[in-house]
Amino acid sequence: MPDYALDDEQEAFRRTVEQFAREVVAPKAAAYDESEEFPYDVVAQMAQMGLFGLPLPEEYGGMGGDYFALCLALEELARADSSVAITLEAGVSLGIMPVYRFGTEAQKREWLPMLASGNALGAFGLTEPGGGSDAGATRTTARLDGDEWVLNGSKCFITNAGTDITRLVTATAVTGTRENGKKEISSILIPVPRQGFSASKKYSKVGWHASDTRELSFDDCRVPAANMLGARGRGFANFLSILDEGRVAISALSVGLAQACVDESVRYASDRSAFGHNIGHYQGIQFQIADMATRTHLARLAYYDAAARLVAGKPFATQAAMTKLYSSQIAVDNARTATQIFGGYGFMNEYPVARHWRDSKILEIGEGTSEVQRMLIARELGVG
Repeated sequence: MPDYALDDEQEAFRRTVEQFAREVVAPKAAAYDESEEFPYDVVAQMAQMGLFGLPLPEEYGGMGGDYFALCLALEELARADSSVAITLEAGVSLGIMPVYRFGTEAQKREWLPMLASGNALGAFGLTEPGGGSDAGATRTTARLDGDEWVLNGSKCFITNAGTDITRLVTATAVTGTRENGKKEISSILIPVPRQGFSASKKYSKVGWHASDTRELSFDDCRVPAANMLGARGRGFANFLSILDEGRVAISALSVGLAQACVDESVRYASDRSAFGHNIGHYQGIQFQIADMATRTHLARLAYYDAAARLVAGKPFATQAAMTKLYSSQIAVDNARTATQIFGGYGFMNEYPVARHWRDSKILEIGEGTSEVQRMLIARELGVG
């Protein structure tokens, strides 16, 4: 039987991040949500804790941990603020891991210590306007001119792409045509700031207000030919594997938000009185909170399983799709239920559940929609 209990080292680490999230992140979350400013001070403290280098070996400036540890950190951070959690998640799974998984030794030595320190952020440009889930419909192009790639095109919904500490953007681009007539898609490293590269002003979003999300443009942006990441023509395939890992991380973030909704609801049910009793006295409230806690526990076990498989080098893509589908769904369910328990106060932004409600929906969309996850699961089952 699998053992899903954390060992002493993992539990000690989880408690450390939980304390940081409770004492540092949570008190500032509402203010950053309202101002929609990027939390540079919080990110700097996360950098000092080594969170950005968690899954990297020490030789590249990392902490020598693993992806499971990253997931534990994401869950605890998301209990306090999803914007902070997604900044770490995207910085590691999308900014760092492509270089670590597919970079040359020279590229790893150049970029990983800087990104692992947390003093610089990386981003990955995949999604394009009009493309959405159809990442294979890439229109951004990269033309080889002598010893340089010349990029033209645009990307949308890119996290961590326009902060003051963003130093690297990896983008997929069409670099040619295959023999079968299909696009040859590759990944290319773009140091930023860079002439020909620009990031738009931040989107006005429903949630994740303190997270940096922008549209990117490439206008004859030139980078060295050596900035190809991985083999030419493998950019799309490589990034699909990165998405598998990222889905496990997003699941952990989803569980953190779901747990936060349980925590807030338990607290409110004990404090709020109606008809002569605190509202937790009534079974209608008790049953809702019990269902929330049950969903959260099951989602946690699902991401634990997927993360353990990933770390052990076992096949995990299907489990990643399953946990991403379920965890994001129950995060939305818990946020909706918590808002209902709070009643009118749940509709007020001064209460965390309102922020959790706004932050939850994107979890069913980002890094693979729920529909895409169902498609992947069905395909693995041999359906269709």
